[in-house]
Amino acid sequence: MKEALDLTVLTPKKLRTLRNNLNNRIESFGTHGEGAKELQKSHMLAGMTEGECKALLQAVLREMKRRTRE
Repeated sequence: MKEALDLTVLTPKKLRTLRNNLNNRIESFGTHGEGAKELQKSHMLAGMTEGECKALLQAVLREMKRRTRE
């Protein structure tokens, strides 16, 4: 990802989309390992490693949970 993402400003739909994209990307790393398909440079997850994707997914899940408590 090119710059830090402020999850608090994303709409619930964008958060769900990001969560789904991250889950799919992590699954791709799991099935293909280092041979996972390279994403286009315009994709928001382009250039991220598996560890970075997992960390961002945890942050997204925390934000989603925080919003349900409000």
